[in-house]
Amino acid sequence: MNKRLQSSQEASAFSEGNVSFLEALYERFLADPQSVDPSWREKFSSLQQTVAGPETPRIATSAEAIRKQAAVARLSNQYRARGHRAADTNPLKLAPARLVRDLEPSSYGLTQDDLDQTFFVDVLQGSEQRTLRQIIADLREAYCGSIGTEYLHIVDSDVREWLQLRLESRPEPLDAERRHWLLKLLTAAEGIEKYLHRKYTGQKRFSLEGGESLIPLLDELVQQAGSAGVKEIVLGMAHRGRLNVLVNILGKKPALLFQEFEETSLAEPIPGGAGDVKYHLGFSSDVDTPGGPVHLAMAFNPSHLESVDPVVIGSARARQDRRAEDGENAVLAVLIHGDAAFAGQGVVMETLNMAETRAFTTGGTVHVVVNNQIGFTTSNPFDARSTLYCTDVANMIQAPVFHVNGDDPEAVLRVTRWALDFRMKFKRDVVIDLICFRRHGHNEVDEPAVTQPVMYRHIRRHPGVRMLYADKLIAAGALDNETVRRLEEDYQAHLDRGEIATRPPLRDVYPRTRWDHYLGTAWDLPCETAVAVDELRRLTGALLSLPEGFETHPRAAAILESRGLMAAGELPLDWGYAETLAYATLLDEGRHIRMSGQDVGRGTFFHRHAILFDQNSGDALIPLQHLAPGQGRFEIYDSLLSEEGVLGFEYGYTTTEPETLVIWEAQFGDFANNAQVMIDQFITSGETKWGRLSGLVMLLPHGQEGQGPEHSSARMERYLQLCAEHNIQVCVPSTPAQMFHLLRRQVLRPYRKPLIALTPKSLLRHRLAVSSLEDLGSGRFLPVIGEIDPLAPEGISRLVLCTGKVYYDLLDRRRRQDDLRRVAIARIEQLYPFPQDDFARLLAGYPNLKELVWCQEEPENQGAWHQIKHRFAPAQERGIALAYAGRPAAAAPAVGQFNRHLIGQKKLVDEALVEPISAHR
Repeated sequence: MNKRLQSSQEASAFSEGNVSFLEALYERFLADPQSVDPSWREKFSSLQQTVAGPETPRIATSAEAIRKQAAVARLSNQYRARGHRAADTNPLKLAPARLVRDLEPSSYGLTQDDLDQTFFVDVLQGSEQRTLRQIIADLREAYCGSIGTEYLHIVDSDVREWLQLRLESRPEPLDAERRHWLLKLLTAAEGIEKYLHRKYTGQKRFSLEGGESLIPLLDELVQQAGSAGVKEIVLGMAHRGRLNVLVNILGKKPALLFQEFEETSLAEPIPGGAGDVKYHLGFSSDVDTPGGPVHLAMAFNPSHLESVDPVVIGSARARQDRRAEDGENAVLAVLIHGDAAFAGQGVVMETLNMAETRAFTTGGTVHVVVNNQIGFTTSNPFDARSTLYCTDVANMIQAPVFHVNGDDPEAVLRVTRWALDFRMKFKRDVVIDLICFRRHGHNEVDEPAVTQPVMYRHIRRHPGVRMLYADKLIAAGALDNETVRRLEEDYQAHLDRGEIATRPPLRDVYPRTRWDHYLGTAWDLPCETAVAVDELRRLTGALLSLPEGFETHPRAAAILESRGLMAAGELPLDWGYAETLAYATLLDEGRHIRMSGQDVGRGTFFHRHAILFDQNSGDALIPLQHLAPGQGRFEIYDSLLSEEGVLGFEYGYTTTEPETLVIWEAQFGDFANNAQVMIDQFITSGETKWGRLSGLVMLLPHGQEGQGPEHSSARMERYLQLCAEHNIQVCVPSTPAQMFHLLRRQVLRPYRKPLIALTPKSLLRHRLAVSSLEDLGSGRFLPVIGEIDPLAPEGISRLVLCTGKVYYDLLDRRRRQDDLRRVAIARIEQLYPFPQDDFARLLAGYPNLKELVWCQEEPENQGAWHQIKHRFAPAQERGIALAYAGRPAAAAPAVGQFNRHLIGQKKLVDEALVEPISAHR
């Protein structure tokens, strides 16, 4: 056993809880030393000598000796637990040093007379016994200096002991070369900000001034990570300090940055793209480290601060899956947060909560909080949060937190190494709270003293960490003023030439990527999605072959049995079977699939059953993982109760891995409301802003079933409002075969755009919403499905257009009334990109058409109507009257009573099929 660890365990015996036991044991020792175990005999003999002391021999009473030792143990533990409260971590020193009563020896009955007495010590460097004065000095150095650490909340004793050993070990001093490099990095961090401030006065840049120690922190993290075997690092951060990090860490050429300030750069993410402001842009490069090249990827991020967090984690997971043979340590996720955002944004909690789940783990993320001690213009940190520290949310996953003074860059490097070592060893998240300040306002034209006069009086007197560190090195004789001046001039000269002055990337030109295949392609590219019926039956056999003795739930067993009958042609295909066959065929062709969502394994509506559970053992079985040797990888996870975090993760995965079919299913379509930021800022606009393609599939259950306002509508109108520039696909498949072909089309076409699929609920088992095996063995996804009944085209005077579930209500109603055979019904299965050619062919098939009706079950101000009616202009040009049939505009998506729903549903169906156009709204 490690000697210091053994010492820790021995000293813990003297904790307060064991006093009564120890007193009795000690009394036995005093009466007869041979009556106690030899190990205790040795301890008590040593304790007698310790308390008496070499200079003043005396015999202590048992209670006095044990209580004193227990008091020292309690004091030591309080330093470990609460030393961070007295640590010197605030560079502004806005308040006097805290007096933490729990760290006062007198709180435990220890007096000045005890300071020179020796006691047992646990896990401190040196001998196992020290004077109380030495113990306190060592504890203050470890826990109350420039670093304050929170770690005793961690339940795992191995983790606590690992951290304690490092915290209480004396740090190795930096050699002259590393100190010189550290000053060079601080000079670069300060230099780029001053240069930009001088050259582009008044332009926003969200500078890092006051937090310059972030640059050496990240440099140390990258270099040490490379030495530890990391091959890729994915970084996410908001706008504060982003330009500094891009230039001084990722090696973006200053000349390119200057072009962005001057708006002379002609580069666009994609031809015709909208682009984005410079402090939202991402970047990637390869940098050299002692362990070899490391690829750095900075994720694009809008001003929604922490929203990028799950996106980065998803990208990191995709990279880990791609290099699975290298293990989790090959790819590292690093998230850089602001203090107010880390405490205030709910997506932070969601991302942390995903950290150790099977579906979303990346083996630990290194979190760096650039703690400016202010949120935007909030005048008091406690107006920005209700917690003691901005990092307290990380306690929920028992992550260690290192609070470090940004004015002590050597301490910053020390905690960076600890944090990385912790992540690499334990595969868990870790937090560095870099406490610094913000020299300017929220942006460079803001005047912060208006709301924080006292804070900014301190800040304006603060010389900056570069000067403080230079003065420290000069005072120590490590360098002279001329060297400091030369470092500044050299960096400014590099900027004047537009060159990198820190660690230049290994190359300027990168090879073509796996995404090039998908650039400039069209949504209507022909694509073969049909699969031979014999192949479908073969795969069904594999899906239904369960291990001997595996007992499924009777209801699940009945569904599996029905699928066997469907494969044999004895039953029509339902939705769950066709969807499962879509996955099976793709896997059989070597494609990878990843699915997540709440209850996605079974399916919210009990239709999928991709995960089966043995009713005796509880063991899970995923038949899609056992189709054939060499098949693609199939992962399916019932996710935690999160939408923004999980959807962001899956989006991030798709931006990194175009070949995998990635699906997120909402439990109900309107659950996606909780992820609206991801939809607005990433999924629908990421391509035009940043050139980021994504093949993400969102399955959103949708349909009016009379179940009330909640969970009726997936809010298709919101997605349609966001449609432009062929950015996404919005589809509403109405048959199992359509779902089969749609899913296969999504991955087989060389076209990568997010797919918003509004999927059914009641149609999962509707008697009319069925297909045949032959429908899967031939055909393709149809953006428009015309009339299926044998009606004479010349006799059609009214054409009803619709989408989704209402089609079957219309069809059933028309079939029950012979005089409605003049009315044809067609389905628009792809709302965007709108299939204009298919629609034109549909119209052309009815030469005597007089009326065109759009029917929907959603309220008029919702659903597709207002977003799609302009697509029907060709009909109006022919003199065809256009009308709406559906519910009137409403504030809620649906009524709350089933009878009212039925009345409204009957009325809208009658409007569409029977009532004259003049009677419509």
